[in-house]
Amino acid sequence: MAIVRTPFHWCVLVTAIAFFYFLPVLGLYDVIVFLNYVNILVIVALGLQMVTGYCGQVSFGQAAFMAVGAYSCAILKSYFGINFWVLLPLSGIIAGIIGVIGGAASLRMKGFYLAMASIAIHFVIMWLIVHLNFTGGTTGLSVSPPQIGNIFLDTDERMYYIILSVMLILTYSARNVVRSKVGRAFVAVRDNDLAAEVMGINVYYYKMLAFFVSCFYAGVGGCLWAHWIMVVHAEQFTFLNALWLLGMLIVGGMGSIPGVFFGVISIRLLEEFVLYISPVLASNFSWLGLAPAASLGVMAFGLIMVLFLIVEPRGIAHRWEIMKASFRLRPFSR
Repeated sequence: MAIVRTPFHWCVLVTAIAFFYFLPVLGLYDVIVFLNYVNILVIVALGLQMVTGYCGQVSFGQAAFMAVGAYSCAILKSYFGINFWVLLPLSGIIAGIIGVIGGAASLRMKGFYLAMASIAIHFVIMWLIVHLNFTGGTTGLSVSPPQIGNIFLDTDERMYYIILSVMLILTYSARNVVRSKVGRAFVAVRDNDLAAEVMGINVYYYKMLAFFVSCFYAGVGGCLWAHWIMVVHAEQFTFLNALWLLGMLIVGGMGSIPGVFFGVISIRLLEEFVLYISPVLASNFSWLGLAPAASLGVMAFGLIMVLFLIVEPRGIAHRWEIMKASFRLRPFSR
């Protein structure tokens, strides 16, 4: 049950963390930007993993709740001057409360109907964000950078340390939730909610708790996003982003904390590859026109989803566990 079980694991973990904290010193600006985005997506996807991967409640509203966290911190900071360190947990709590309100309406829904309800919640939230006066409407809101004393965290390298630290803390928290009574209740509800209720598990309570935890993570991710980009706009939180987040879990592996990292990194690398290859295709195959090159990212995403659902429906994390078990059993793995 231990998260880190052997001295070798401790050595690898400490070395990896030290390396990532030392990375900005190397001056790799593009890598820092990439990792900032990856770390924020990991936080948001961890929340989605709680409600979908562990509790079995399909949700397409994660991008909207990320927007709630981003706009909450932007509004509270702009109008009330609240400090970033207070806004960070507060934005998660606000998103969690709104998530519970939205999730309460879908308590008796399952499967396809729950998915449709979460889609409706996404569009309702985004419509409110665009049409309310204090949210900035279609122009969005600007966010001042956080600061520690007299030091403003207004660069990618400085924000990297905050984003990485929050990601590590929330990953550790998610791992502990999964191996606790709450995590086992989530899995029981996911596998068979009727059997879970017969065993004495309060199904409604744990469903609401899963929605709250999921939206809390999304709100924290949205707050970090707002302070990193320093501007929030409704176009940053589209329904396509919600699909990408769910696709990351499918690729990485449902019901697995390492699967979140595998999925996020894989999809982000795919996006970077598409950005690199699209101009090449447009220049070398001009007879195709600009439309195929422009839609290459969506086509690649769809193809990857289909391949994983057919070939490896349990995701990269399942294959990783098989490889680790095979390595432990060497030379008797065959």
